[in-house]
Amino acid sequence: MTQAVQAYSYAGPSVLADGRLGLSTSGGTALSGPQTHPRFFSGLLTHAAPAAAGLLAVADVALTRYHQPRPGWTRDPVVTCDGGRLRFESFSACGGVYARLDVLGLDGDVLDRGTTNVDVNGPLRESLARVGGRDPLHLGVGPDELTVTTLDGAVVEKKVPLPTRWLRGFAEVQVIAAGFDLRAELKGPQAVRFLRSLPRKAATAVWAVPSGRDLRLASGPGHGPGNGDAVSLAGVGRVATLMPLLRFAKALRVYGPAAGTQHQASAWELELPGMRYTLAVSPEPWRGFSGEGAVLSHLATDEAAGDADVVGMLLNFEPTVEIGLLADRSGLTVERVRAALTQLGTAGRVGYDLHDASHFHRELPYDREQVAQLNPRLTAARALADSGAVRLDGDQAQVTTSGGVRQVGIEQGTCTCAWWFDHRGSRGPCKHVLAARIAARLIVDVPA
Repeated sequence: MTQAVQAYSYAGPSVLADGRLGLSTSGGTALSGPQTHPRFFSGLLTHAAPAAAGLLAVADVALTRYHQPRPGWTRDPVVTCDGGRLRFESFSACGGVYARLDVLGLDGDVLDRGTTNVDVNGPLRESLARVGGRDPLHLGVGPDELTVTTLDGAVVEKKVPLPTRWLRGFAEVQVIAAGFDLRAELKGPQAVRFLRSLPRKAATAVWAVPSGRDLRLASGPGHGPGNGDAVSLAGVGRVATLMPLLRFAKALRVYGPAAGTQHQASAWELELPGMRYTLAVSPEPWRGFSGEGAVLSHLATDEAAGDADVVGMLLNFEPTVEIGLLADRSGLTVERVRAALTQLGTAGRVGYDLHDASHFHRELPYDREQVAQLNPRLTAARALADSGAVRLDGDQAQVTTSGGVRQVGIEQGTCTCAWWFDHRGSRGPCKHVLAARIAARLIVDVPA
């Protein structure tokens, strides 16, 4: 598997001492410009225990490989400050689980807005696990007086291999989540009862079916009342990080696409005091979000890269990204703005918040030039289109490959290749459909 290596340099390790949590930062982009050790926030977390447990849950996902577990993953969470909240994010090593903790209503000084990585080390994890009671916790994101006086200039450096599927997952999950709807909402006691009723065998696959004000477990989507809103959960062990948070849970919201006959991705959101914890899981434990292909149709448009430059300049770490407003400001259509946001998402610059039903701006340190490398299906499709392998005939096309001629339905996205017969569009268009769509746009765009 292709990997990139991300190097982190922290001014010192993150520490929790005397009611003060100092999170050390490494690199990042802020409104004030690129920063080596950005400082975003200094203030109080009114609800210390759920905040500590939530941060620990995000860090646990970053350290875990749910499919074929093995040790050695040391990825640090990402934090974005938008002025009104802190968003801590991580992805599992296998690329099939995404976690985010949104800390709302910041009480303190917002020193800048932007995105950075934060050090979550072994001793800090042990300290976070011991936080309890109702006392507030002082939080500093970035070096402050505590860091200067405690760390004596110690430097922490980490070099972390990042598989391409991990990088691609950040792009795929925001596109997939944007197609989800709220399927069920449970109050605290019902949420606790349901989650604790999940089978103990981590690999078990179940469906959660709304039943009045509760959820019931089923082996499939089935038929009958509530089954149209059924949400699949393949590999119940992948929601394990929700369990330590149940003692703080005020509500559980479950999101998913329209119920189908196959397992699909889903998202599970716990409402906590002053914050929310969201967990998104891929359709199967062995399927990372990176292979879903949800971004490919948008990335295949000729305008996407240029539009992304225009839209990217309009992003300023707002709490929510309003597509209509971006369309007005950029002069682009709503559909082109959506494609541009997908392009930006592939570079780690856009996420999606299910609760707010909107995108949000972040900046991950990945080069836009990596987009083609991270999407080999799109690269292969462009090569087919450029080589003249596509013959158009109205809404149909023939794509000649080394394996034979493929018959493509351009609008329907159908193809006679093995990929389409295996997945039938559930994992994005095949390279032949993409090639035909690219060629069709090129023909249409040729001046008379």
